[in-house]
Amino acid sequence: MNRTGWTTLGALLVGLAAGAWMADGNSGWNAISHSSATAAAVSTETPVSISADEQRNISVYETANRSVVNIDTKTVSVDPMFMTQREAEGAGSGAVLDREGHIITNYHVIDGAQRISVTLASNDVYPAELVGGDKEHDIAVLKISAPAEVLYPINLGGSDQLRVGQRVYAVGNPFGWDGTMTTGIISSLNRNLPSRVDGRQMKSLIQTDAAMNPGNSGGPLLDGNARMIGMCVAIASRTGQNTGIGFAIPIDRIKAIVPELISNGRIVRADIGIIDVMETKDGLVVRQVAKGGPAEEAGLQGGKVVVQQFKRGNLVVAQRPMLDHSQADRIVAFDGEELRTGVQFQDKLWSHRPGDIVKLTVVRGGNRVEIPITLRAD
Repeated sequence: MNRTGWTTLGALLVGLAAGAWMADGNSGWNAISHSSATAAAVSTETPVSISADEQRNISVYETANRSVVNIDTKTVSVDPMFMTQREAEGAGSGAVLDREGHIITNYHVIDGAQRISVTLASNDVYPAELVGGDKEHDIAVLKISAPAEVLYPINLGGSDQLRVGQRVYAVGNPFGWDGTMTTGIISSLNRNLPSRVDGRQMKSLIQTDAAMNPGNSGGPLLDGNARMIGMCVAIASRTGQNTGIGFAIPIDRIKAIVPELISNGRIVRADIGIIDVMETKDGLVVRQVAKGGPAEEAGLQGGKVVVQQFKRGNLVVAQRPMLDHSQADRIVAFDGEELRTGVQFQDKLWSHRPGDIVKLTVVRGGNRVEIPITLRAD
């Protein structure tokens, strides 16, 4: 399998296997725990010396752990052949955003769930409802009705000044073991992974070697001051378990998206009113524009519907509508940036907000024409 293939596989596995693993592996872990406990009992009289580095780790954990939550989901599906119900369980992590009960996690943790419950660090369990989510960016916001005094919002940092080599910490619920912290460094920045929306990418992710395993999805990635700088989202793995390559969504992107998810339930994207384009080596031919949409009102010309007739002698035996692109505009630049693919066009469009004015450069009748278009909400 090529590199892209197993990276994508790893991205799909994070947070999905915790329940099955726990069911099959209890006996082995019980044995290990017993062995560890015995070793601890033997060395109880050994003096404990904590280094400054270890004290930093302890401080990060004790500050952040009370803000980290476990998320459990239940999904009920119906077998269409036997009409029987099947119940599946999932597990992931999250973080408390505010004292109003908003919880941040990955969209894939709760995608399709009929029931969602959140367990706080105090072990109190609350039912949760989905406030808003975005599948492309893999971000979701939940809400629980819990007293403000038991909610400890995570401290939010920034991600614009991160450096490769910086110490980071991941806290979450791997394999159902709540309150687990792992540590590592930022291994690289600006990594891209395929999104859960076909044809799209999650861009500029943080790469780290801090161990992530199924169940860590949605948990915080922290800096040395216990500030959340990212949200764990995926691993690169052929086995579905940690191989030292994990990825997190930068916190600055989360800060930009979450308020919109809370207020609208989704990201309100900008709409330009172009229904379809056709890629050519000389630009993007506008196949169709939305009637009454921003592009049509600005004068952008799409393909025209013509009726193709099929004759037998002088008799018309069939008619078929078709799009004639011979007079359609061909987009060659967006805000002055040359374009060649539909993905480039979509990326440029989604970097804007409703109400923005963008400028398309098109070729019409052999001449380059600039057309300003005011974007609307989708």
